[in-house]
Amino acid sequence: MEIGTRDAGAGRLVLSPVGDLDMAGTPAFDRALDGVLDRPGLLEVVVDLGGVAFLDSTGVAALLRGAAEAVGRGAKLRVADPQPLVARVLRITAVDVLLGWPDGRDDGSAVEPGWRRLR
Repeated sequence: MEIGTRDAGAGRLVLSPVGDLDMAGTPAFDRALDGVLDRPGLLEVVVDLGGVAFLDSTGVAALLRGAAEAVGRGAKLRVADPQPLVARVLRITAVDVLLGWPDGRDDGSAVEPGWRRLR
């Protein structure tokens, strides 16, 4: 897994993993995310999932751990631009809204961040 990082200004950083965010790719993602979260003045981390073709439960767990760690450091983490398969995993695991991607809900079922709707 390759992971790019770029400054988006005003305390925002974009993390762009390329590859599969699965059991094999998650350790590299975790290391990259830890490095980003250590930066002073960080307000938001955007994980651009456009280059992630596959996401499994270990990838979902890594994103949730990263979001929790960001909040603990006074920042937030959100995902952006997931490919269709990745978007589906985010929706069916009900973490899309928790990870700041309410646009993934085109059925009108978007809920407040931090709340989970049972279906």
